[in-house]
Amino acid sequence: MNRTLRYGASCLLVAMLAACASSSPDVIQRSDTQRLSQVQDATVLSVREVTVDGSQSGAGAAVGGVVGAIGGYSGSGVQREAQVLGILAGVAGAAAGNAIERLSTKETALEIILQLKGGERRSIVQAKGSETFAPGDAVIMVTTGGKVRVSKAPKQ
Repeated sequence: MNRTLRYGASCLLVAMLAACASSSPDVIQRSDTQRLSQVQDATVLSVREVTVDGSQSGAGAAVGGVVGAIGGYSGSGVQREAQVLGILAGVAGAAAGNAIERLSTKETALEIILQLKGGERRSIVQAKGSETFAPGDAVIMVTTGGKVRVSKAPKQ
């Protein structure tokens, strides 16, 4: 049973790590390299911290359910009781796996309100990166394949 639980916990950890994709503006996805991006000059109007809710892809619940069911069923006892215990442990494992996935993918981000040179305003939510923004900062808004990120404007 110990080996089964360790294997299940390892599977859960691998699934959780695979689900954690970076949304940092400092990390560029490979698919976005060597693609033409639109760049627009803007000025920061306001910045505030927001929380991006964690994802629930179902992977955490699935792995947690399997691990719980295997762990619950592998105990000794009457066959029917072991099956019921396995089902109950599977449900509990699914709930725990779902909660772990949601908490591990939750992140602090910034909502940045910008004013473009033409007067239009835009709101972008992006993960915190290495740059800090303040009202009045000159920035650029880079759009690549439908994804937008904000960074400081180059010094001229």
